[in-house]
Amino acid sequence: MAANLERYRAFIEIVDRGSLTAAAHHLDVSLQSISRALSALEREFGVELIRRTTRRLQPTSAGLAFHARVKAALTEIELARAEIGRESARVAGLLRIGASVLFAPKHVVPAAAAFLARHPHVEIELVLSDGIANLIEDRLDLAIRIGDPGPSHLKMRPLAQLRRVIVGSPPYLARRGLPLGPRDLADHDCVVRTFGPEGDAWPLTIDGTVARIPVRGAFRCNDAASANAAVVAGAGLGLAPLWQVRDDLDQGCLKIVLPAFEPPAVPVQAVWPGAIGTPIRTRLFVETLALRLASDAPRL
Repeated sequence: MAANLERYRAFIEIVDRGSLTAAAHHLDVSLQSISRALSALEREFGVELIRRTTRRLQPTSAGLAFHARVKAALTEIELARAEIGRESARVAGLLRIGASVLFAPKHVVPAAAAFLARHPHVEIELVLSDGIANLIEDRLDLAIRIGDPGPSHLKMRPLAQLRRVIVGSPPYLARRGLPLGPRDLADHDCVVRTFGPEGDAWPLTIDGTVARIPVRGAFRCNDAASANAAVVAGAGLGLAPLWQVRDDLDQGCLKIVLPAFEPPAVPVQAVWPGAIGTPIRTRLFVETLALRLASDAPRL
């Protein structure tokens, strides 16, 4: 059983970190042991979990499903071990958490509420901003960052991979037609987000390579919620994180287009100051959030 747990941990780190070398470095083991652990799991289950190429590692559909299940289980095991220790009985104090304005209500707040119910002597102050907060200047114990985790001196825990999709409203698609490939975007109105790295050049995956496809449209916006609302209203196609438009998709207000050319996923991670020991309340909250996001993975 212990050997299996180590193999599972190795597999989780390979997927989360994107390479055998990075996983070995994080776990402080040899590259050969990481490779053997992966091979042993694939032999045990009789399926390919990660497709290896000369350029990158790509989890298979079986590997992604296994990753979601095992990561959630390991997180629960680690959380249970922490909670039964004497240290967890002394969990108390203020926890200041930075997060983005849209991501926090859907994913951070439910985890915070569950955490407070479990640890009644902790207080949480959520500090919301769409900018990159300075943990020291803003007196944050923890930040949930999407994309760039920030300076390397921070401690960091990968939490999830966030899909990005191209969407359009049914009335717009009925009026303008369904794009069948990236080149068709030139014939469509697109809602352009004037913030972030993409703007009017969308990063689509074509034959395994990311290409930036120019787009244009009459509606431009510097706010994610308003950009998504414009797409729902029929102003054009939009590029958005799946979690932002999931409710609109479920309600039939939007449809995903060009799924075969989906942009690369964006990582979300917890980061916290690394100069001193990590308080138990911070570590336990990170585990709680990791478990929450693992259960939400199909909707991310």
